[in-house]
Amino acid sequence: MSNAYLVGSITVKSPQHWAEYTSRVPGTLGPWGAELVFRGKQVAVFAGNAPHADIVVIRFPDAAAVQGWFASTSYQALIPLREQAADVDLVCYQA
Repeated sequence: MSNAYLVGSITVKSPQHWAEYTSRVPGTLGPWGAELVFRGKQVAVFAGNAPHADIVVIRFPDAAAVQGWFASTSYQALIPLREQAADVDLVCYQA
């Protein structure tokens, strides 16, 4: 079985709302066997376009777990806060 990775490209609009959102997301990950791999800030762009300054990578056991987490009541309840806090592109990759 391959892991799946959720990659979020982020432009923060409200640091206060973003801090609240990021403090609440980890509590939604456990039931799906997910773990935060890293959060980072862009340092340089060597090729192409990278419009977002921040990134997050979360590892899941498989793509079905990513889909289940995203559709879960606990995560869906955080989406309005996320939308206030930042512009976020979420993409799932299988490895």
